[in-house]
Amino acid sequence: MEVSLAEPVEAPTVTGRCTLSGGRWYSWYDNTFVDGPRGLDIDHVVPLAEAWDSGASAWTRERRVAYANYLDDERHLDAVTARSNRQKADQDLATWLVPDNPAERCHYVAAWTVVKLQWGLAVDPAEQETLAGVAAECPEIDVAGNPVP
Repeated sequence: MEVSLAEPVEAPTVTGRCTLSGGRWYSWYDNTFVDGPRGLDIDHVVPLAEAWDSGASAWTRERRVAYANYLDDERHLDAVTARSNRQKADQDLATWLVPDNPAERCHYVAAWTVVKLQWGLAVDPAEQETLAGVAAECPEIDVAGNPVP
């Protein structure tokens, strides 16, 4: 709910208990506007399964819950179309790299890198190759972020 309320282009109305109506969001994964919350998903830039495979499996339950719900850096969770989120699923950026919006690849790689660094998650060789390749095309990429305690 917090991400849905933080990222609209046009604010939704909050009705009842945690129910949204109206509103409009921009899904940068696929360069699409979403009218109303029904077509919207909240995506973990680094999917939960990828985090698990990259080191979260060794975390405490509390740390995994903190990761799943982290709101202190807007690059961690994003409101995107349900279609793009389901297309991405739990793939890492070596197999899914914002295919519907190539103009946003630098943004995506920066967000991916920040999340991995903040949480001390490992990067596999295929991921590293993709990161290096895209980063070479993104001279102004900003991967500054504070580690999560």
